[in-house]
Order: sequence, then structure tokens, then C-alpha cells
Amino acid sequence: MKKMPKHLLVIRLSAMGDVAMVALVLRALVSQHPQLKITVLSKPFLAPLFDSNPAISFVGAETNSHHKGLLGLYRLYKELKSRDIDGIADLHNVLRSRLLCLFFAGTKSIRLDKGRDEKKALIRRQNKVFRPLKTTHERYADVFREFGFDTDLSKTPFPTAKPLPTPLKNKTAWQKTQKHIGIAPFAQHPSKNYPLDLMEVVIQKLSARSNVQLLLFGGGNEEIRTLSALEKKYPNTLCIAGKIHLNEELLLISHLNCMLSMDSGNGHFAALCGIPTLTLWGGTHPHAGFAPFRQPAENSLIPDLKKYPLIPYSVYGNKTLPGYENAMRTIAPEAVVKQVLHCLEAKTP
Repeated sequence: MKKMPKHLLVIRLSAMGDVAMVALVLRALVSQHPQLKITVLSKPFLAPLFDSNPAISFVGAETNSHHKGLLGLYRLYKELKSRDIDGIADLHNVLRSRLLCLFFAGTKSIRLDKGRDEKKALIRRQNKVFRPLKTTHERYADVFREFGFDTDLSKTPFPTAKPLPTPLKNKTAWQKTQKHIGIAPFAQHPSKNYPLDLMEVVIQKLSARSNVQLLLFGGGNEEIRTLSALEKKYPNTLCIAGKIHLNEELLLISHLNCMLSMDSGNGHFAALCGIPTLTLWGGTHPHAGFAPFRQPAENSLIPDLKKYPLIPYSVYGNKTLPGYENAMRTIAPEAVVKQVLHCLEAKTP
């Protein structure tokens, strides 16, 4: 009989959306294997993604300072060594995480299979193999299955949202009688951003409805300025960006009726909370496996593939393709509004 670890170190250092997907898979894992101890290693500011799960402890990796470079990684290993870790799930599979695993000599480690060859076939221009690949959630779960922990993601629990504290209600002018729609119009890479003028049309049409409140999510000074201008321009619209911390943002998201986002972290935050989530896609595509968890296919709106047949031309959105700059303009604002309104009536996963 395979000896199974009692305490797993789970490594996923970035990015936000990927770490949110890890949090969701771990929720399924610990609910089905309550005897298992988990320590998550990730960026410190992402700790709130795991706060709701008492079975999981969190360690922040300061990879730009205290844990930078080979010496910093060794320092991190020394800090982790005392935790009696007897298995390592490397869900990042990059040089930094592989080096850290090497320090744990004699401790079994299993790396994420990213499916690189399949993804290259999906995005190549010639002889493209256009088919849905295994989801990233399932790839993460496969690592735990290889350790011997059967993990059925169809049984992932979604905890009841905690009540909003009064200060957060006051910040958002929260009213129970309204439908609350989160909108996160930005992504890390330009090829994944819905044109702002079209997003403004979406906001204008939705904000005109008397029974809704739009909450605009984002980060960074430029995004905050843009979203603040939209807040001033349209009724029933509030810019959240820069006003609350991540733990408050996650709590607020857990009370939304719907989230509209790009192929980005906020979509995964909403899915983690079991919120109906609509995503808009540009140079990337749900076939690569990064769609938010348990969302119906119709909640992923993609450009016209007859006009833009080389989509997806990037797995992560970090590449551009000449002639494809306007691909997302084939996603009509009216279609986005229609699907948002449909999501408002949808049941949570």
C-alpha cells in the first residue's frame, strides 16, 4: 500500500488567478481528506485566499527581498523545515520552486504537469489543434491524486458567505434590495482587456437599471483613476479599487449576484466564492483550461472566430498578434449586458 504523506507543502507563488484556483482545489482536498495537514507557500498578500479554511496554514514567500536568490531560497527552506513536511506538491513548476524542492532532499515531491505540448498545439498558427484541454483545476488535483489522495472536484464545497461588517456596508452603501454586480474591466496583459469604450457602454446600460449597484474592481493608480471617472459619470456605480484590502474584497465578492471580468484573477476570486461569473476573452481562450470553476460555457464570451481564426494565439495573454488588436470588438456590449442579466438570475454552482 502506498505510503501517503501526512503534511503537504503546496507551492504556488503566483499569479493571483492561479493561486485562487489552488485555493479552490484545496477546499475539495481537505474536505475529502480531513486528516491531511496543508501548508501553502505563496506571495504574502494572497494569504486571505486561504483564511476561510482552518485546515490550511500559510507561509508568505518574500521572493523580492528576504527569500530572494539561492541564499534566500535556502533561508526559506530552513524556515519550512521545522514543520515536519513529508510531501511537496509543486503546483508552480518553475526554477524557484524546483530548487526549493531540491533542498528537501529525501522528501517526495510531485510537480504540476502544465501540458505545454498540448497548449503549444492550441495556440500555434499552422496546424492548430483547437480542442478543450484539461482544466487547470484538474491539473492541480492530479498532483494530489498522484500522492494517493482521491480528489473529486465535483464535490467541492462552497461555504456560506460571512456577513458584511458594518464599516464595509457603509463604504459600499450596501442595500439588500439591490442586485450587486462586480465589474473588473482590466487584466494583466492588453490582449485580454475588453475595449474601454465598449465596457463603458456596458456600464451605462447596467447602471441605468434602478435595482442594481455596480462595483468596479481593479488595482494600480491608472486603473483607479479610470474607474473613479466612471463612478462619477454613471449612477448606481461605485469604484472599489484602492479603497479596501484583499480580505475585504473577497468578502464583498462573496455577496455579489454576478461578476463580470476578463480572463483574470477577479473571475477566479468570484468562482472561488461560488458566484455566477461572466468572463470576456481576447487573445486567450477557455480551451486552454483557465476558465473560472464550474461556470457554464455560455458565461465565456469570445471574439468572432470566423474573423479571427488564430485565437487563441497566446496561453497567458502575454503575446500580441498583428491584425488582432480589435478582436474583442466583435463581442457586442449588448451581448455582454444580456448575459450579465442572465447571470443575475442564475443559481450559484
